[in-house]
Amino acid sequence: MKKIFFLSLCAVITSSCIHFSTQNPKRLTKGREDILVIAHRGASGYLPEHTLESVALAHGFDPDYIEPDLVVTRDDHLIVLHDIHLENNTNVEEVFPKRKRSDGRWYAIDFSLKEIKKLSVHERASQKGDVVFKNRFPLNKSSFKVPTFEEYIELVEGLNISRGREIGIYPEIKAPAFHKSEGKDTISLLMNTLKKYNYHKENSRIFIQCFDPDFLKEFKRRYPSSSIKLVQLIADNSWKESPHDYDAMRTKEGLSKVSEYAYAIGPWIPFVLKEDLIKDAHSHGLKVHVFTLRDKKRLSELIERGVDGVFTDFPDL
Repeated sequence: MKKIFFLSLCAVITSSCIHFSTQNPKRLTKGREDILVIAHRGASGYLPEHTLESVALAHGFDPDYIEPDLVVTRDDHLIVLHDIHLENNTNVEEVFPKRKRSDGRWYAIDFSLKEIKKLSVHERASQKGDVVFKNRFPLNKSSFKVPTFEEYIELVEGLNISRGREIGIYPEIKAPAFHKSEGKDTISLLMNTLKKYNYHKENSRIFIQCFDPDFLKEFKRRYPSSSIKLVQLIADNSWKESPHDYDAMRTKEGLSKVSEYAYAIGPWIPFVLKEDLIKDAHSHGLKVHVFTLRDKKRLSELIERGVDGVFTDFPDL
């Protein structure tokens, strides 16, 4: 029944999005056709993030890239999930009530892929169970599943063929230091999958992003001849995405160091609106792909500042 639901939804999505196929999704970019539109976790403004249904809908809006966040299961499968924890997006508390760690959280790495597939995915909620974003897909509608990275790639590639598109992928490795402490080699797992689907070849439509510069530097050290473009994400220090100082990373000296291993930076939008970050990054040869645009009113200002790419929950806008 669930497979029938998914296929039916994909059919509805495809038919409802046909009118987008002849339109340029960058039509609001005032002649800046080089600005990349990146579907943030799929069409996450309309369907639960990272689900295959969300990816299918995003594809129908013709972005340049679709973003999956990647974490690792106990049995070494890459799955598409924003967090290393499961409770904010799934019903893991109901299905596996006794599997939380001492900190009260359920970690994806403690579950096999078979167990992960028993979970239902719902719209993002806080630890208290409150909806994070208003006017999103209802929390009680949860017939969605956590996809593997391979399932995600095969859907994107299949739609590229059937729709005549060349939409790329923009994976983010989540918490690589945590995974390393748990005995997982995220770089090898990632490259094994990319090689299986030929994304390691030159001119493949792919970026790899991460908040942790150590991961990106290690990737470049292990694959020095790789043509895959690396993107250094820049967080607010209060988010504790890594032990690195992102304030220092945004200085001219910091950007100079980033340019030694990365093709682009991915800063939080408030940074580029308050600072000369885009200009400084460009002076060091770095592209700038900002996150996350949820209000199209900000787009004009971002364009004027010279942004090169935009992550958005609403790729149709």
